[in-house]
Amino acid sequence: MPAARYTVEHETRYAYAAPVSQSWQLARLAPRELPWQKLLSHALQIDPPPDERHEAPDSFGNAVTHFGLHGAHRLLRVRMACTVEVGTRPVWASAAQPWESVRDAVRNTPTLGALEPARMCEPTVLVPLSEGARLYARKALAPGRDWFEALAALTQAIHDDFEFEAGATTVSTSVDEVLYQRRGVCQDFAHLMIACLRGHGLPARYVSGYLLTDPPPGQPRLLGVDASHAWVAAYSPAHGWVEFDPTNNQLADERYITLAWGADFADVVPLRGVILGGGEQQLDVSVSVMPV
Repeated sequence: MPAARYTVEHETRYAYAAPVSQSWQLARLAPRELPWQKLLSHALQIDPPPDERHEAPDSFGNAVTHFGLHGAHRLLRVRMACTVEVGTRPVWASAAQPWESVRDAVRNTPTLGALEPARMCEPTVLVPLSEGARLYARKALAPGRDWFEALAALTQAIHDDFEFEAGATTVSTSVDEVLYQRRGVCQDFAHLMIACLRGHGLPARYVSGYLLTDPPPGQPRLLGVDASHAWVAAYSPAHGWVEFDPTNNQLADERYITLAWGADFADVVPLRGVILGGGEQQLDVSVSVMPV
């Protein structure tokens, strides 16, 4: 299948009730360069212009722009525009492998590169070990079941058992709360699936990016109405990292644009920082993904 090409615009605006005297920010707003993904152009516009700015990758290899504003301002606008080409992800042909053997191999294998799978088995603040998640995953992770088959079943179970409802959760909603409510958004479903896998000793990481969605029949695509998306990459020695989307019950394909990855959402927040002053603030985010 030929590669797909997209333009992406992601604008974040903070309006403050009182002047901000100092602002230090981290922006993860540059899609990753990957074997199947090429970043053809990229621009990050910051208004007001920052007094300091530099680029440096984080510990996961995500591109991060560090910038600081040291003059009073009531509005911060960060606009990313890029062109990305996304091809077919690797297809790993291998014999069936019980998921337990994947777990055991990861436990007994030394560090593999900068993002070793063993690191992605550890609990985090946003994805602590959850007995509820471990028990929920037992049906999909039946004893002796093939790793890929088991993860595909878990992906479908989360899609079938949980209702997508914007506004039903917040950034701080726990995995156990999502299990109880049976509703949430893509971030919640990614965290839940990661908790399910880590609870059984299987590596999984959080992936953020953009997903090309189709407008209603007969309607044109509208600028600014898309959103960031989240899905899960799980590891096996035979397959490498395979990307599952529990929100949509599918594997990531040419429609998925990878922005960043980490252990949980906290590692991939598009824009975060610290300010002095400001008082109350209003946040507006606009995302557009357009096929070229």
